[in-house]
Amino acid sequence: MITTAIKRIAAGLTLGAVFALAACAEETEIVEAPAGVIEGVTIENARLVLAPVAGNPAAVYFDFGYEGERAFSLSRTSVEGAQSAVMHQYGEYDRQIQMMEALPIPVTNGAKIEFKPGDLHVMAFELSPEIEPGDTAEITLTVSGGDTHKFDAEVRAAGDER
Repeated sequence: MITTAIKRIAAGLTLGAVFALAACAEETEIVEAPAGVIEGVTIENARLVLAPVAGNPAAVYFDFGYEGERAFSLSRTSVEGAQSAVMHQYGEYDRQIQMMEALPIPVTNGAKIEFKPGDLHVMAFELSPEIEPGDTAEITLTVSGGDTHKFDAEVRAAGDER
């Protein structure tokens, strides 16, 4: 009988302590990154260069940086106004250097990846003829796990600086 009373008193004190601690705790607001933004990713110098011949693919170049805790891979891309887009890079096949689809690109804290002419870049196929120099085009990078990061790229004419 005394043991049962002690257990009830202990339970009551424990429950009271929990409520007291909860009342003293500060409210914590959880802030999520906006849709289409991966926290820690920076994009600089983004540009979409139109093809010199209408109907040929355009190229997208940019500087990608990452300062974050989570590792991931860049796996896919899309370009607003294009039927499809693919990350490309140059590599050797059959003793010849040629352009090929890039494998997923691993990204860890401190990563700096240049998408530049003659190296890693994005090809935008069947681009809308309504996209003209001076416009901006939204580029979407999809990473492993399905998260996306969206950014704008300045549209440049074929003869402009790449």
